Amino acid sequence: MSDQKRPYRMARRAELEAQTRLRITESTAALHEEVGPARTTISAIAERAGVRRSTVYRHFPDDETLFDACSSHWRAANPPPDVQPWRSIDDPAVRTETALRELYAFYGRTNAMYTSLFRDEALVPIVKRRLSTFHAYVGSAGDTLMRGRGLRGRAAHRTRAAIGHAVSFPTWRSLVHEQGLEEEDAVSLMSRFVEDAGRAP
Repeated sequence: MSDQKRPYRMARRAELEAQTRLRITESTAALHEEVGPARTTISAIAERAGVRRSTVYRHFPDDETLFDACSSHWRAANPPPDVQPWRSIDDPAVRTETALRELYAFYGRTNAMYTSLFRDEALVPIVKRRLSTFHAYVGSAGDTLMRGRGLRGRAAHRTRAAIGHAVSFPTWRSLVHEQGLEEEDAVSLMSRFVEDAGRAP
């Protein structure tokens, strides 16, 4: 090999390796969404990516590195709503409705993946660890919706519980997928639920 061709071939090899790694990552994410992490096997990933099992292990020597790459890739393509803009909304009721509208739209886009992840959370330790980040995000959203309400005692406790229920993925899935509500109706229902919690005797 001539000295002039060597850099080109090395760059081409690196490009092909990166493409293979991406195919494996995308195949893993697709299988996690379709059948869940608990049922995703290395053989299925390899078949879907069009590579050998040994190639999967060469790029990802263990489940942790594979799941890290899959999670990072999927989250980059499906970022949750930014909590920060909600904090600039002074009216708690308007803030809640705005946040729920954005959250529920996000849940609608990511329904298949989160349904699989929640189903396998108790079965796959890596899923449980990774979902802790999502749970922390939802908790932060709840804290944001609780701000500025000026409630105390039981009214504050009821409202915080109502907010926690309203922002959760299982609540959205129950209302929209199981009960057949339109997303906007689910937003309105849960917004009223939160506001009523602070006024209940």
